[in-house]
Amino acid sequence: MKIFVINGVNMNMLGIREPEKYGTMTLKDLEKSLYAFSFELGIDIDVYQSNHEGEIVEKIHSAYNNADGILINAGAYTHTSLAIRDAIAAVNIPTVEIHITNIHAREDFRHKSLIAPVCMAQISGFGTDSYKLGLKGLVDFLKSDN
Repeated sequence: MKIFVINGVNMNMLGIREPEKYGTMTLKDLEKSLYAFSFELGIDIDVYQSNHEGEIVEKIHSAYNNADGILINAGAYTHTSLAIRDAIAAVNIPTVEIHITNIHAREDFRHKSLIAPVCMAQISGFGTDSYKLGLKGLVDFLKSDN
């Protein structure tokens, strides 16, 4: 089983950007943690990050026939990108949207996710553990009879 883990805009600044909200773990540390967790789950992951909307869309497109599921933290693109939303819908692969912070407890403009309607689930507010929760839920779903 292969899962694409896609990180969007500003996620490369983890550990530097607003550590009171996002913590001090860097993206590289998070990736190492996710690779170790994927080994425990017995799956392969492909971790990707880009600050460019079109590159994220291309990565989602590349998941078609190459991944069983997608775990995505689109960052601020969550609230603005119809292109990312449409790419997720186009590939029609089980997708979980995740966020480090609780987007519903933040500024009003962060409450609306454009990608949530095309994702099977949304997990937010558990810090970087949101990734593990999302990955575990996605893997359990894929292993079930759906």
